[in-house]
Amino acid sequence: MIYLDNGATSFHKPPQVYRAVADAMRTCGNPGRGGYREAMTAARKLFGCREQAAQLFSCSPEQVVLTNNCTHGLNIAIRSLVKPGGRVVISGFEHNAVTRPLHALKAQITAAGRDLFDWEDTLEAFEAALKKGADAAVFTHVSNVFGYILPVDQMAKLCRQYQIPFILDAAQSAGTLPLSMEQLGADFIAMPGHKGLLGPQGTGLLLCGAEGQPLLQGGTGSESRQQEMPDYLPDRLEPGTLNVPGFAGLREGLRYLNRVGTDAVYRREHDQLQRCIHGLKELGMKVFSGPHQSATVSFLPGMDCEEAAQFFADRGIALRAGLHCAPLAHESAGTLETGTVRVSFGYDCADGETYDFLRAASKLPRFSQ
Repeated sequence: MIYLDNGATSFHKPPQVYRAVADAMRTCGNPGRGGYREAMTAARKLFGCREQAAQLFSCSPEQVVLTNNCTHGLNIAIRSLVKPGGRVVISGFEHNAVTRPLHALKAQITAAGRDLFDWEDTLEAFEAALKKGADAAVFTHVSNVFGYILPVDQMAKLCRQYQIPFILDAAQSAGTLPLSMEQLGADFIAMPGHKGLLGPQGTGLLLCGAEGQPLLQGGTGSESRQQEMPDYLPDRLEPGTLNVPGFAGLREGLRYLNRVGTDAVYRREHDQLQRCIHGLKELGMKVFSGPHQSATVSFLPGMDCEEAAQFFADRGIALRAGLHCAPLAHESAGTLETGTVRVSFGYDCADGETYDFLRAASKLPRFSQ
């Protein structure tokens, strides 16, 4: 199989990730629930995961909250900053993991910046919205549909300038692009463990610059006499038993990235992205590309997108078609009615796979939509 759906999850993991998951299942108890060897082994693995994340994202281990996925972390962050009916500024390229929690809170939402790959438009619209006042801002680092890298350093600076707390959705950037909690000064940064961080599904990280309000209540193995959640991180936001095998695997994914560096991953992915874009344009496809683009590209195949995706699947090529859980992004790009076919590269992408994909694309039945 040629796997080109890393925007959904990384499918091929470094071998040590698989080994760590299996080892944890054999050796780990429940962390924080005892002083015996298996419980302490589990606790060390979890702390090791926090340490590796802290090294990669320039924060302290205590600021690293372990979550089920990026959506879990975003819900914690959003409900910590946004009250029902609150005013929130977002970008025009947000995922449903951002927009649905905001709609559930009946927030007053301003989507600022709708032009793809246009930093000037994004920043101008974003600042204009912040000037009108907001309780919080939430914005993605990279569009999961189009690979558009938003100018998050400048957006963070604007939030600090107007004293508006903000949340960064790093679902498509963590592990590929440089990301510093210290430099951004974010209140929260949410990310999945199973995409660019190369860990198992069912894992995520929430980096906390603010205290955070618990989304769930329950046992933590600490402060058991009191009926309120602990007032310190990470315990405050981690009730219940954690996915120890998953986070043991994630620790190895993070360790791999700390060793090879995100710059090396980005260069490899970006090389394949450029080859892919060039090849699709040569075939006459409508391709959504531009400056400030990460490892993802969407295109219109000249036929129904879902049928095109099935055409590729029948030839052993895995990619994704449709709205990608981000109707707002498609509305911004004018593809809400059609969707797109999305190709997203990962850390182990190779020339041969890109060329095989393009050869398959050249054989697509081209029908008018």
